[in-house]
Amino acid sequence: MPIIAPSLLSANFLNLEQDCNMLNNSQADWFHLDVMDGQFVPNISFGLPVISHIRKATQKVCDVHLMIEKPEKYTAAFKEAGADVLTVHIEACVHLHRNIQEIKSMGMKAGVAVNPHTSVQL
Repeated sequence: MPIIAPSLLSANFLNLEQDCNMLNNSQADWFHLDVMDGQFVPNISFGLPVISHIRKATQKVCDVHLMIEKPEKYTAAFKEAGADVLTVHIEACVHLHRNIQEIKSMGMKAGVAVNPHTSVQL
């Protein structure tokens, strides 16, 4: 069954709580939060403090997609901020298996994203 997870990057940041309430009352299943560091990807989005505040306004799963370098340094911080699902990029992880084990050991679900240019051949 598909999961509907609107990205909060399309929210109105001047009315973020209002947009969170709208999603809470919608048929969306999850909140999708794209975290970009300006290094792994050229854009910069929001980070831990914003996610902590969003988590206070949400009643649904928070799916956090890390588009950052060295995501393993921040696993515990994103858990503390309220992530239920933590997705890392295979290209950003030196030891992907270790990263996934750590995410799961903290009680979160783990996801792996793959950039379009990355080969999926083993």
